[in-house]
Amino acid sequence: MLAKFFAFASLAAISLAHNTHNTRKTCEVPAKGAGQDDGPTINSVFKKCSHNSKIVLDKYYVVDTLLLTENLDNVEIELSGTVQYTPDIAKWSPQSLYLVYQNATTFWFLSGNNIHMYGGGTIDGNGQVWWDTLNNTHNSGTAGGSSTTFARPIPLTVGNATNVVVENIHEIGSPFWNNFVYQSNNVTYKNINIRSVSYSSSPTANSDGWDIYRSSHVTVRDSVVDNDDDCVSFKPNSTNIVVANMWCNGSHGISVGSLGQYAGETDIVANVSVTNITMLNAQNGARIKVFGGNPSPNSTVGGGSGYVKNITFKDFHVENVENPVLINQCYSTDADVCAQYPSNVNISDVHYINVHGTSAGVNGGVVVDMECSDVCRDITAKGTHLSSPNGTAVYICKNIASTAQLDFNCTAP
Repeated sequence: MLAKFFAFASLAAISLAHNTHNTRKTCEVPAKGAGQDDGPTINSVFKKCSHNSKIVLDKYYVVDTLLLTENLDNVEIELSGTVQYTPDIAKWSPQSLYLVYQNATTFWFLSGNNIHMYGGGTIDGNGQVWWDTLNNTHNSGTAGGSSTTFARPIPLTVGNATNVVVENIHEIGSPFWNNFVYQSNNVTYKNINIRSVSYSSSPTANSDGWDIYRSSHVTVRDSVVDNDDDCVSFKPNSTNIVVANMWCNGSHGISVGSLGQYAGETDIVANVSVTNITMLNAQNGARIKVFGGNPSPNSTVGGGSGYVKNITFKDFHVENVENPVLINQCYSTDADVCAQYPSNVNISDVHYINVHGTSAGVNGGVVVDMECSDVCRDITAKGTHLSSPNGTAVYICKNIASTAQLDFNCTAP
């Protein structure tokens, strides 16, 4: 199955490269300069050159207007300059495009078929003002997400799109997630350099490298992420995903979830391959996080249903990571509530192969913590070599149907 994923992605990339290098016209985007808004010009050029075109963004662009670039077909985007969004919270909160899930909004919605973005340029979210404001107001949504009164836009969303390649791009200072793959199919990112680092006492917040939602056949590879939240996160209904050759620093891990947040919703994450990962100075390594149950039919803090299935973490190196391996089936859920209402998101067919390195020691000797509120099935591990600087390695397991295929001895929490 994994071989098919790679073959599919490779063929799509070859096909896209063939199509986009036979463009019929080149459209260069001028910059106004002097701090003037280049957003309307960018939107206009994308509208005029939406088919069989090459669009060149090779200047410094100040963007104070929502970039809504839709209905593209066979378009190259050469981003060799810089797109910088203005730090105007009062304007962007109502202006950014609302994407519903966890109140996410975006500065730039990129949509269409056969799109290739490249060029070595930079997308600058100008996030410091958002981080400072959040630190002062604590205006966030469930599980620390965005709120409806204080939007923190995503710098680039690939949405309602097919056959997209984004490569050789730098992203800095995102107010929220750096990349959102939204209701899309066959999307590849490679050679992306992400840096979300605060220069004040206010920490960055929710600076995920990628969040994938209601999308299939997505590949993220050969990239560097320096942030303080998930390196890559598989949100509801992410299927057939490949993540490979990643360097993540300061992260919250490569994360399945969070799932099950909304009662009445069915969340699925399935067929995921995560290989050759270096995780440094992080809160988590290989993580699965799902909300517990909830008695309210209108709950937005758990109670959703679904499943996590066929997930593989392979060749996963950790250094100074608090929770190298973590399954949390009561994520952001009070322990008493979770005990009475276990999670309705089933977890099964999860495999850890060659997970190795050192924990941070903040949890004593604990290097693996797999705690299920319902029974998790077919959980396997081989080639595990984890140590703690604070005592003998401890492996915690709760409600794991069988520990026979784990290469360590479990301890009850």
